[in-house]
Amino acid sequence: MMTNLFSVFDPSTGIMSLNWVSTFIGLLLMPLMFWVLPSRFHMFNLMINKKLYDELSVLMGNFYMGNSLMFISLFLFILFNNVLGLIPYVFTSSSHLIFTLSMALPIWISLMLYGWLIKTNKMFYHLIPIGTPYVLMPFMVCIETVSNLIRPGSLAVRLTANMIAGHLLMTLLGNMMSNTNMVLILFFVLIQVVLLMFEMAVSIIQAYVFTVLGTLYSSEV
Repeated sequence: MMTNLFSVFDPSTGIMSLNWVSTFIGLLLMPLMFWVLPSRFHMFNLMINKKLYDELSVLMGNFYMGNSLMFISLFLFILFNNVLGLIPYVFTSSSHLIFTLSMALPIWISLMLYGWLIKTNKMFYHLIPIGTPYVLMPFMVCIETVSNLIRPGSLAVRLTANMIAGHLLMTLLGNMMSNTNMVLILFFVLIQVVLLMFEMAVSIIQAYVFTVLGTLYSSEV
């Protein structure tokens, strides 16, 4: 039972597996708006970008405002894949660590290389918070170092775990519907609709959390 349940998250379903193609569908569709007349969808997208730019600029500061374009693109990319995974029979790429780590790890490595090579003194300052007693300084250095090293893993696991949890619950309810009567089926359908709306909200929130935490990490450099 559990093998069949978790098999929906298996990206390798054959020799010529096309599951990962869903990850790049947005990259093929989104640029089309720049070659046509401005539409409502285009204006809506620009409005979202403007709101995100204002939000990220406050978090990152004026010096890092140029990097906000990267994080806005990252937000839209994660959001598209999260929402796309809610469509039946579409592979959810954001529920795999290979997808989330491929975004979190390069961001973290680039920030660490830039910080330790360009702003070495500032990076050392972050290891010891202001007002730390002299006795606790060695312990604080160890704690801050460990917390810094686990940042890419926490980003990746947070997004993956939240996407898997909702999909597992919907899969369980879907399997239970096949062995019940008509009255319970209608009840389960209502629950599935509510869960689908909840998963839509989770998709938006998790994309926003991933992006905001990335901007907070970059603002510390």
